[in-house]
Amino acid sequence: MQINGSSDGRIAHYFWLVIYMITYNNLYPRIYSVFNLALAWKKARKGKTKKDYVIEFEKDILNNLLTLQEELKNETYKPKPLETFILRDPKTRKISKSDFRDRIVHHALCNILEPIFDKIFIYDSCANRKNKGNLFAIKRFYYFIKKVSRNGKINGWFNSNQIKGYCLKADIKHYFQEVDHNILIRIIENKISDNQTMNLIKLILINGQEKEEIGMPLGNLTSQFFANIYLNKLDYFVKHKLKAKYYVDDFIILHSSKEQLIKWKEQITNFLKEELRLELHPEKSRIISLSRGIDFVGFRNFYYHKLLRKRNINKILIKIGQYKLGNLTKENLFESYQGWQAYAKWADTYRLRAIISKEIDYFDL
Repeated sequence: MQINGSSDGRIAHYFWLVIYMITYNNLYPRIYSVFNLALAWKKARKGKTKKDYVIEFEKDILNNLLTLQEELKNETYKPKPLETFILRDPKTRKISKSDFRDRIVHHALCNILEPIFDKIFIYDSCANRKNKGNLFAIKRFYYFIKKVSRNGKINGWFNSNQIKGYCLKADIKHYFQEVDHNILIRIIENKISDNQTMNLIKLILINGQEKEEIGMPLGNLTSQFFANIYLNKLDYFVKHKLKAKYYVDDFIILHSSKEQLIKWKEQITNFLKEELRLELHPEKSRIISLSRGIDFVGFRNFYYHKLLRKRNINKILIKIGQYKLGNLTKENLFESYQGWQAYAKWADTYRLRAIISKEIDYFDL
């Protein structure tokens, strides 16, 4: 909701604030309601209807959902151990996979909490939010480039090779492994005063943790959602304390002054250490001239064009190779190709897409 400064705007703001606060202490029944669990089940099964564990759960869907509801209602619900595996795409990551019924609970929780917290996220918080995501982030990035560089003009003339301005491109070191449970819980408790809901959150947090009260499993829907809540403090610090106008989370800051970005980087480093017990990655956090091009959300971005990163090109080439070796079905290759093509078209890839398309057509997909 936007506050327009008028009396009507202020009245509307305080009205919704009161409603907002009243609903926070009675959320748990909404989480385990049959309607919400059914909605959560539909979300959890999306794109996985042919999986054995989904088929098995749906053999007695009504009874399984009612049993899950009863466990949540009586607070006897216990998540099953996580299934972990290593993913190398392109860097090595440890992914944790929850049991299907636990994923339904994750969706049920997020169904109720997301609308509450989404209202307090900054406009340019993009990760895992409805109507946001990578394409929204890249559009904002180019809007910010034009603002910082004054539409690419140097002394009144446009020069795409000498774009004025700099970018602080930063990454948080081992973010999911280092999230502090106590800090996260305090942040959530500022908005949620429902003890039963908080107990469920704590139950999900401690499931499969390797360090005591530290870290979240990479792969859980709830981990992605909690990550946004945790870093919302950083977003507010950057936007309202540092007053950085051109900031997109996950995260980059643009400014015409390199010295200003150096100062902000130091302040962000201190804030992360003192408030969130996190640190910037020393090798992945640096200040870059906009004229050199900026790697962001899968593209190498210049003022007047963008290129697809090599690893994103390699992804589809690897899939084609797997299909040739008989390790990938025709349906899976086509699905991967469709997704890759939809993303690649946002870059200057006309010739590349023509080559890949010709290769795909050869297989008569």
